[in-house]
Amino acid sequence: MQVTITAVGPDNRGLADPIVHYVTGVGANIFEIQMYDRDSEHLFAMMLRMDWPTEQESIAVLRKHLDVIGKLKSLTIRVWARDEHNRLPRLAICTTYRNEIPLALLRNIRDGRLKAEAAVMIGNRDSCRNVAEQFDVPWRSIGDNKGEPDNDKFVNVLDEFEVDYIILARYMRILPPRLCWEFAGGRIINLHHGLLPSFPGFRPYHDAYSHHMLTYGATAHFIVPELDAGNQIINQTAFTVLPGTPLADVIRQGETDNEPTCLVEAVRRVVDREVELHFHRVISTAK
Repeated sequence: MQVTITAVGPDNRGLADPIVHYVTGVGANIFEIQMYDRDSEHLFAMMLRMDWPTEQESIAVLRKHLDVIGKLKSLTIRVWARDEHNRLPRLAICTTYRNEIPLALLRNIRDGRLKAEAAVMIGNRDSCRNVAEQFDVPWRSIGDNKGEPDNDKFVNVLDEFEVDYIILARYMRILPPRLCWEFAGGRIINLHHGLLPSFPGFRPYHDAYSHHMLTYGATAHFIVPELDAGNQIINQTAFTVLPGTPLADVIRQGETDNEPTCLVEAVRRVVDREVELHFHRVISTAK
């Protein structure tokens, strides 16, 4: 069974060794290992993807052993396997202001086009609470009165609802590196409201308009610690406008039609296992 392990904690020597030695000793076949050492933050992070021999040892036992290592090494260690439970993948839909995208996701889940479960909706603003209530999805607010998120609370909510995939549905806050590393390995999907890599940043419609573009778009990609990196693209959709189209009309068309379409298809590709993230690159796994 494919299993992903992440370990994050204060930087020190010999942090990866006990994890690697333990899993290989049981008979795991390691497919991928990534390690990060950020001196400026004094933070160590590791992501390990492997084939775990469940006939030798269950994932529950693996998790218990790694919890012991985590306590000894002051590491937060997470063990995640898509196939550990016989259920649909559980999504956390994360929002700020706009409700078009969570509406599209929830409608597609309701209608069976997305084979997933909306486990929880999370917002740093309460603007989309009514969408959660409309679809009877638990809502959790993690922002203060200025919209600044409590990222510790964010992680606690993800754990509370046993989330498999985190969907940033125009969640207008940058996730801190630690959170990205804790849920690394293709578990965080972001919608960027512009075509990457040409138009990154927070105002891609405005930037493209200032370059007199007639084609605009959206990009859904896996999150890695580098912001809007280019090799993690799952899906891109574009639309063309006539010369002289006002910027407000461009944005309206992008937000109400193109962006929801882009993200829904990206999530479908992931939950249907057509794509995965290997070595920071999206690969096709469709047979």
